[in-house]
Amino acid sequence: MIWLKFALCVAIILFAGTHLTQYADVIAERTGLGRIRAGLVLLALVTAMPEIVTGFSSVLLVDLPDLSAGTLVGSCSFNLAILAVLDILHKHTPVLTVVSSRQVLLAGWGALLLATTVGGIILAGQLPSLFAGWISIASIIVVVLYMIGVKQIFVSDYEHQLPLEPVTVLAHDDISMRGVYFRFALAAAGVVGAGIWLSFIGDAIVVATGWHASFVGSLFLAITTSMPELVVAISALRIGAVDMAVADVLGANMLDIAMLGPIDVAYLRGSLFSAVASYHIFTASAALIMSLLVIAGIKLPRQHKIYGVASWYTPVLLALFVIGSYLLFQASSG
Repeated sequence: MIWLKFALCVAIILFAGTHLTQYADVIAERTGLGRIRAGLVLLALVTAMPEIVTGFSSVLLVDLPDLSAGTLVGSCSFNLAILAVLDILHKHTPVLTVVSSRQVLLAGWGALLLATTVGGIILAGQLPSLFAGWISIASIIVVVLYMIGVKQIFVSDYEHQLPLEPVTVLAHDDISMRGVYFRFALAAAGVVGAGIWLSFIGDAIVVATGWHASFVGSLFLAITTSMPELVVAISALRIGAVDMAVADVLGANMLDIAMLGPIDVAYLRGSLFSAVASYHIFTASAALIMSLLVIAGIKLPRQHKIYGVASWYTPVLLALFVIGSYLLFQASSG
């Protein structure tokens, strides 16, 4: 029964996620928001909502900080593996060679946030003086870095924004903006509701399987709650909005890590960074290296796919995700 509920949650998230991309593109086109900012704000906020809600409910409702941190950090590495999927699906050329160079800002700030998270977990057990009350200074830093990063990205995108290229689907001209916002909100509500339910399912999986909450959060819940990013990114790729697809993935990563700060505030038993297991360093470090690979994929001169299938970074991204998950499983099992 527990796995049936798990599958039902996946189905709800997939159903809601499939309706987000085209409406977000309509909003980007009609308001002049642009696809990078639409991906960073609209799509990233909604698609990251399951991770955020699961993160909060895991500490507030079921008292499992490892499940919370595992979901957020594990989602980052899975999200970056989504870029490998996009690269395979993108015909003829590597997907990162056709995106705006401004995507480097999103990947760079994401890497900085992940590095701060790794440092916060390492120092939590060695330098307890780094806590402000029950809140870790690392939590404060990630929130401040996120706000600075988003502001810089907005300014850069506004200064260099180009007219939107047409997509391969109808722009929903028959729907008013009010209708577009309403439908977007309905899809978001479905995603949020499924995210709340997922925290309880994750707790039940921990009890039923005997697996550590770190592994359950970093693998099962991370993958499931990242289904909206996967569906939305593939949908955006299919309609030709590649920048919005990549910005959704990278923006969701930034938001996931930034949410460690508010969740730390909500976790009144002590610092979240000191409460979680050190095993999360494996997935956070893997995501950090993956972020740097994404930057390299964007910055390097135009490349070609290996045998016309995938770019050089695609198998490396997938390997890092698998290795990070395996090391986490081994450490938590031991």
